[in-house]
Amino acid sequence: MKRSKINAVIREFEDMLKEYRFALPPFLSFTPEEWQEKGHEYDEIRDNALGWDITDYGEGNFETKGLSLITLRNGNVHNPKYTKTYAEKIMMLYPGQISPNHFHWNKMEDIINRGGGNVVFRLWNANRENEGELLDTDVEIFQDGRCYKVPAGSEIVLHPGESLTLYPYYYHEFVIQEGSGKTLVGEVSMCNDDNTDNRFYEPLGRFPTIEEDEPAYRLLCTEYPPAKD
Repeated sequence: MKRSKINAVIREFEDMLKEYRFALPPFLSFTPEEWQEKGHEYDEIRDNALGWDITDYGEGNFETKGLSLITLRNGNVHNPKYTKTYAEKIMMLYPGQISPNHFHWNKMEDIINRGGGNVVFRLWNANRENEGELLDTDVEIFQDGRCYKVPAGSEIVLHPGESLTLYPYYYHEFVIQEGSGKTLVGEVSMCNDDNTDNRFYEPLGRFPTIEEDEPAYRLLCTEYPPAKD
């Protein structure tokens, strides 16, 4: 993914958040040069991968299979220094852009349509003995206090303000409904660990390979330099 594309997406994301009056914490506006001067007081950001996260899943087709997100807060299941048991994210997706099918072994999460278009989900139960298999069994849905069942792979549409709870071993994919507009999507969850807790149905890279065609506007959460002593 070209750095120029990542820069453009971040700027568009910033503009959309301003339009929705969703204010960001100060560290999300640090420049790459400012990060070079930051000391250990910002270790929580580095250690827990807070910040900008733009990905095409390594496939180079961002407009149809991609995700723009910000991790605002997160704990760390591997480091007892960090005792938060929760995480929060905000995402921006375009019409037709899909977040590919996957589940989490440990994380439970709520996905919230914060405004814009409609989010279309499809869910399956994973076979715990053969994790690459989507079971053809009804899926129990937990949607804004309502519990009901749907056949595997059924479409569930979240309109602005609506949310869906996803449990471990729930295969899920979601796409922004064509014609419904660019959408802000929130996530409130247990601690997030993208390195060990994502099981994609089809093998994918979680983070992009970056082609450096211009200087970085913001650093991604995987790019922070070591703390300045």
